[in-house]
Amino acid sequence: MKQSLNLPEPFDGFIWRYADRVNHPFEHRHDELESNLVLQGTAVYLLKDRRYELGRGSLVWFFPDQEHVLLEHTPDFAMWIVVFRRSLLERVCTSGETGTLLRTNPEGHFCRRIAEGQLRRLHRLHAEMRSAERDPARYNAGLGYLLLSAWEIHLAASEEPLATEIHPSVEKAVRLMRDETGGGRLAGLARRAGLSPSHLSRAFKKQTGLPLSEFRNRCRLDRFLTLFGEGRDKQVMRAALEAGFGSYPQFHRVFTRLMGCSPADYRRQVRGGEGE
Repeated sequence: MKQSLNLPEPFDGFIWRYADRVNHPFEHRHDELESNLVLQGTAVYLLKDRRYELGRGSLVWFFPDQEHVLLEHTPDFAMWIVVFRRSLLERVCTSGETGTLLRTNPEGHFCRRIAEGQLRRLHRLHAEMRSAERDPARYNAGLGYLLLSAWEIHLAASEEPLATEIHPSVEKAVRLMRDETGGGRLAGLARRAGLSPSHLSRAFKKQTGLPLSEFRNRCRLDRFLTLFGEGRDKQVMRAALEAGFGSYPQFHRVFTRLMGCSPADYRRQVRGGEGE
C-alpha cells in the first residue's frame, strides 16, 4: 500500500528517530528512498520474500517500489529513519557507485552490518542533522552529505547474514492482511494464500515469529491509527470498525495491550489534552 509522507516543502527529505515500546506493524511504501540505522535492540523486517533480523549496526535501504513491514521489535529497539526525495538523489548521485540509489526496485539485498566505529559516526551525523531542522538550506546540504556517507559505508560493509526466505503463501497472507481490512476469516485467507488453515497458521508462526491472529490485530491497529489521525475527523468506534475490528470490546482489549494505554487516554494525548 503506497503512502504519502507529506514532507515539508522546503526540505529534500527528513530524519527522525524511531523508538517506542509498541510492537505493531510499521509498513509502508512511498516515493522516497529510505534508510534505517539500528542503534539498539533487535527487530524483524519483512521485505519482499525475505525476513531480516536486524540488530545494532544494521544499515538497511528501502527503495520506492519495495513494500516493507516491521513485524516486531524488542522493547529497547531504536533506530534512525531517513527519507530522501527524488530531487535530492538526482542532484547528488552522479557517480557510478551511487547509480543504484536512483532506481526504484534494484535487484539484490541492501542490508549490511556496519562496524562499531562507522555506526558511531553515522549516529553523530544523524543527530547533528536532526538539530538543524530550523535551517532548511543547512538541513538539505547535510542530507546530501549523509546520503553519500551512509552509502559509502554500506558498500564497504559485508552483507547482512540474517536473512531467510519466506514461503510464498505466508508472504501472500501478510500482504492480504496488510492491504485489506483484516484479510477475511482464516478459512478464506488460507484459501487465497493456497494452504489449509492449520498449515498456514503453523507456517506463519514459524516464519514470522508471530501467531497469525496477533499479526492480524496489529495490522488492524495500524489501520486504526492511520484512520483516527489526531482524532478530529472520526470517532474512536467508527475508526475501529473501519479498521477491521469486529467489536469495540475486541478493539479496546487489543489497543490497551499493544499501546499501553486506553483508547480514551490515547485520544486525549493526540488532541493535546482536550476534553472528551
